Amino acid sequence: MEDKIIVTHRGALTGKYQAKGLAKIRAGLADLVAADKKRGFKTAIVYLDDARTMKRLGAKALEDAADRPSAKAAIDKVYKALKPDYLLILGAPDVVPQQDLKNPAYSPPDDDDQPAWGDLPYACDAPYSRDTAHFVGPTRVVGRLPDLMSAEEPSYLLSLLKTAANWTSRQAGDYAPYFGLSTDEWKGSTRLSLNNIFGNTDSLLLAPRSGPKYPSGQLRARMHFINCHGGSAAPEFYGQQGNKYPKSLTTAATARTISEGTVAAIECCYGGQLYDSNTLGIDMPICQSYLLQGTYGYFGSTTIAYGPAKENGAADLICQYFLLNVLDGASIGRAALMARQQFVEHNSQMDPVDLKTLAQFCLYGDPSVHPVTQPVSPGLPKGVAADHAERFLRSERREKLKLNGDFLQKTKPTASKRRSTGRISTTTKTALSNIAKRGGLSQDQKFVAFGVKGAKMPKAGPAKAATAPSRYYVAVGTPKGKAYGRGIAVVAKEVGGRIIDYRIYHQH
Repeated sequence: MEDKIIVTHRGALTGKYQAKGLAKIRAGLADLVAADKKRGFKTAIVYLDDARTMKRLGAKALEDAADRPSAKAAIDKVYKALKPDYLLILGAPDVVPQQDLKNPAYSPPDDDDQPAWGDLPYACDAPYSRDTAHFVGPTRVVGRLPDLMSAEEPSYLLSLLKTAANWTSRQAGDYAPYFGLSTDEWKGSTRLSLNNIFGNTDSLLLAPRSGPKYPSGQLRARMHFINCHGGSAAPEFYGQQGNKYPKSLTTAATARTISEGTVAAIECCYGGQLYDSNTLGIDMPICQSYLLQGTYGYFGSTTIAYGPAKENGAADLICQYFLLNVLDGASIGRAALMARQQFVEHNSQMDPVDLKTLAQFCLYGDPSVHPVTQPVSPGLPKGVAADHAERFLRSERREKLKLNGDFLQKTKPTASKRRSTGRISTTTKTALSNIAKRGGLSQDQKFVAFGVKGAKMPKAGPAKAATAPSRYYVAVGTPKGKAYGRGIAVVAKEVGGRIIDYRIYHQH
């Protein structure tokens, strides 16, 4: 049985790179398989459009690389047949598609961020759906090595395969120095995050006073945590101080400044978006610049990410969990799976913004890479090889993660389908108006209502008000006087016809 499966689409790769380019990619894959073998990993490559192989695995070949439902079904069949510890998706979305989950927090007319693109469904046993609530119990260790969209020669992808073949673990102390970057407006939240991850805020840099270039070598640190603004199809991140939004980091500024072995968690909106830089004629995404320079793991959002300004929530938390798990010695793939599960566990119920956050954060990098050296298992019995012992321990970890994911899927209350607001009480109207005002929105701001699926309703007693939300109200808008359309999302929780709690999130 293989430890790692690499899935890709031969026809899509051939269409981009022709037969000559495909031959180079296959050679790079062979080098990766050989390198994994030396580490004690058994790795196999599965072409999702190979009819003979897919039939042997009990699956239907994926003829159209853009067919998202069929891609999900094909990968599910491969995973079920081979049960790997690691699943690596090879290629950008024009080779193996990302899934277009419905944005649970979508709130027109001020919100144009409708789908939440990502790989979350591939990390779950649940069948194809566009409803994120079906995927709150992830169980699989999944990562993606994305080539450039619309590329015509394979040198970029070959570079990523070389990194995956040649990675090396380092001592935890090598990951103690960090690059921390935040907008001035969100420094309170970022300080909390950095303290939680690293135990200090000594290396925090603020935009606009810092960047986009960092001549003192701060970008050489191997741990990166960035809490700035980002934009769709934009090769830059932005700071904020009042109504000023200067560039805080650019693709050009990252060139030849990122250390091999870096691990990055990026809260910025669109920080993990794989836009088509070749067709658009602009610099490649910052996330792909990181990978080009030997970054081991990049965890970022494909669409608009949300988080509080002075506290921690949503994007702050899932990014923290990812880095903490890496520092604890997990592979980047296991760190991402655990971060997703921990994020779901942290929330008593998954409101629409929580669901969107879970859906949109993706891991780019080979999921089997261990940046931080793992402790050696003490006292191995005679005759037991270290790689066999590690395989056994890894299988135990996977089983525990599967049990936990299955439990979360069965028990976690989640926001469900939109509901008509219908008649609401004067008290509720007043509360929503006041909450909108608190977030800087108009007091006449329109809210969208969502039901709650899976919330257990106690028959009586005060616990009912604390544990059984009956509805969520969501509003997305832009505060007056804010430049660049930087929006606010407001989420209010209703129990028994009354608003009992709310959250205000800022678009990152």
